[in-house]
Amino acid sequence: MVEIRVCTADQAVSDVSDGAVVMIGGFAAPGVPEELVKALLRHAPHKLTTISNGAHGRRSEVWDAAKLVEAGLVARCVSSFPVTGGASAHNAVETQYLQGQLEVVVIPQGTLSEQIRAGGAGIPAFWVPTGVGTAFEEGKEKRLFKGNVHLLEHSLTADFALIKASKADTLGNLVYDKVQRNFGPTMATAARITIAEVGEIVQPGEIPSDSIITPGIYIDRLVLTEGSGANSK
Repeated sequence: MVEIRVCTADQAVSDVSDGAVVMIGGFAAPGVPEELVKALLRHAPHKLTTISNGAHGRRSEVWDAAKLVEAGLVARCVSSFPVTGGASAHNAVETQYLQGQLEVVVIPQGTLSEQIRAGGAGIPAFWVPTGVGTAFEEGKEKRLFKGNVHLLEHSLTADFALIKASKADTLGNLVYDKVQRNFGPTMATAARITIAEVGEIVQPGEIPSDSIITPGIYIDRLVLTEGSGANSK
């Protein structure tokens, strides 16, 4: 058994290079690995591609992909919810897109989730009916299945996945709490290097085997931080 490297957030992201593809777990604010995002901001690689459920930047305390866009570090933002409505609808993602500074790829949430899962499973592409008859079908291959039109969607993989979990053991086995589980387990399988921000690290055997969600084989680095525990959002 090989123990997983435990390091600081800054050490964990120190080899994220310019042009890297980075997945960021979580659902809106809850479950986002905020300490890893802050460390990536300090490291400041440029021309990143981010893949995440959202990039709202709705509140100053939400450390999601929008923070990286605000800092001018992102060239391509892949997300299901890159902007949000309301009085403060104009965030960095929308502003930079309208100014031609940022490529934004909007993907239906279920399709995005499956693209990441497929990437981790080694499945290059799959067919879905979602988006047929809308702008989402533009430029995509179509095929009939049982009389219904489906679109060909390609899987997603990344150089790095930044995820958040409530607890890990020293072998990298993870358990999540509530919304931390959104996208984290699938992103862990779809990245070349997966970094998990956790609130507690225990010895092997202290996590019941039937409670483990992400096996340690998918985890490369652990970062112990305050605020990543069971009740963290």
